[in-house]
This record gives sequence, C-alpha cells and structure tokens, in this order.
Amino acid sequence: MIDWDSIDTVLLDMDGTLLDLHFDNYFWMDHLPRLYARQHGLPEEHASETLHSRFGNNQGTLNWYSLDYWSAQLDMDIAALKRELQHMICLRPFALEFLQQLHASPREVVMVTNAHRETLAIKMAQVDISRWFDRLVVSHDLEAPKEEQAFWHKLQLLHPFDPARTLLIDDTENVLDSARRYGIAHLLTLLQPDSQRQKRLDTRFPGIHHFDEIMPGILCPALQASSA
Repeated sequence: MIDWDSIDTVLLDMDGTLLDLHFDNYFWMDHLPRLYARQHGLPEEHASETLHSRFGNNQGTLNWYSLDYWSAQLDMDIAALKRELQHMICLRPFALEFLQQLHASPREVVMVTNAHRETLAIKMAQVDISRWFDRLVVSHDLEAPKEEQAFWHKLQLLHPFDPARTLLIDDTENVLDSARRYGIAHLLTLLQPDSQRQKRLDTRFPGIHHFDEIMPGILCPALQASSA
C-alpha cells in the first residue's frame, strides 16, 4: 500500500505510465520499419532487423529518445510521421482521474519524461494533461536521460524535492533502478504499459495494473509485486 501521508512529491513518467505504450511500440517496431523498407526498396523483414538493431544500440541514451537524431540518421521526418498516427495516442485507464486527485491534493506533481520535446508536444496536442502538473521536465533539457544519475541531480537543482518523501511511477525498470540509487524511496511500475501486449510477470518493483488501485486519499489494495 502507498502511505500517501509519507509523500510530498509525485514524479510521473509519460509513455507507458500515463499514456498507453501501444502507440510508441507500433510506431517504432512496425510502422517506421515498414516505411523505411519502402523508401529504400528493402524487404520489410530486413529493414525491421536493421532498425531494431540500431535502436537497441542507442537504448537508454538521449539519442534513442531524440526525434532529431533519428530524422537525421534515417533521412525521414520522424515528427511528421508521428503526427500522421497521433490519433492512436491515448491515456491509460484512470490516468486522468488519478492526475485530477493528485492535483487537488497538497502534493507537488511533476512529469519526468525521456520523450523528446517535440514528442511531448505531439502527445499533448492529442491528450493535453499538462494542466494537472506543477512542472513538465524533459530529460533532453537536462542533457541526461533518467537512466543516468545526472538526471536526478539536475532535477533536484531545477525542482527541489526530498527523495525520502517522493514517489516515482515509471514503466522502465532501468529508470527505477537509477531512481533507487539516487535515493527515491517510493517506486512503482506498471504491469501492462502496452495494452496490446501481455502483462509483465517478472517486474522487480511493486506494480499496478491501473491507477484506480492507488488513488490518493483512499485505501488501495496491496500492490501486486512479482518475484524478484
């Protein structure tokens, strides 16, 4: 259970946490390789293997999240291609209600996202939840992804918080590992970031299915924690 009386600051990831990760997985894993194959006259399977390998080599870095980087690398307007599919962007169940309750509470609510600033603009154009936050923090502005300790140190300078009284909810376990090393005491993940994929059964952090399980101000069921 979350002891909300012990939490002053809530840090929330965007993709896979507040928003359904299906849009991003479909775009990067299926749609973009298909367009890349067509542009270069390649078999789709070959294009997919090539891009997935290049993505993997950059995962966890700022380049992986940068639309500018991939636009230059692939000679494609990634932002424009994302906008063509932005109708697929959607909130996870109970995300809006959760944000509204947090906003009405005395806690500070901060979005911390590795998404590129242009990606954030595309997402907010479709599902604008920015009004429910005290601050939106983009890792590119801090010149470090959340996977690196530098991000948390720079976040502390930008928006001071007490790690012992802070909750981070994020679907990426490497990010949660980084936050734990920094000293953030309350960590939570999502068991099904992509609504079209299987639920995760091997998470190393306590997890929830939906935000109705942890609404502030009410008792929540025990968090489902999988085996370490």
